[in-house]
Amino acid sequence: MEIHLRFFGTVRRSVGAKTAAREMPSDATVRDLLAALEADHSGLAGDLLDGGDVASGVTVLLDGTNVANRSGAATPLTDGATVAVTPPLTGG
Repeated sequence: MEIHLRFFGTVRRSVGAKTAAREMPSDATVRDLLAALEADHSGLAGDLLDGGDVASGVTVLLDGTNVANRSGAATPLTDGATVAVTPPLTGG
């Protein structure tokens, strides 16, 4: 299935793009997607997942809904879904 991705902040810098599309297996979860992104982009290694869960401070929206309000990293993906990944916000 095809997943549409949107990246923000340091995630965007590590990936080198604002948007992307990625093929995932039909039974893929948010965890699978984040693990694949960490594996493909060394600048993200260990930043998106922590012990199999979405890392603290990282926001992942699936079709506009925070996955924390669903099943977290275990949330299943669907064909054509849009996933937005935002790193922890810092500054002041």
